[in-house]
Amino acid sequence: QVQLVESGGGLVQAGGSLRLSCAASGIIFSPVAMGWYRQPPGEQRELVAHITSGGNTNYADSVKGRFTISRDGAKNTVYLQMNSLKPEDTAVYYCAVIGARTHWGQGTQVTVSS
Repeated sequence: QVQLVESGGGLVQAGGSLRLSCAASGIIFSPVAMGWYRQPPGEQRELVAHITSGGNTNYADSVKGRFTISRDGAKNTVYLQMNSLKPEDTAVYYCAVIGARTHWGQGTQVTVSS
């Protein structure tokens, strides 16, 4: 039973900041990475950022320099610090744990107003 609990979403003005958190629990087989994805209205889900078990990170070009992914292994938690938010960042954001199977969080809405 794997569970991902997300928090930190909300509504902010353009230029503002939010920090998303995702706490994982349960048994995860062959873990590879944790990450964040997002799905804007009417569009497909896309990668935002990944962090591997070895600490390597990668980012979508659209968020590079503005977003930072990090993890706390002792707490089994991954974070996404989002700065300089833009209206085009508006989407449902999903946490994921990637291993033999991929487990998804429930999603949290991030809305950036102009």
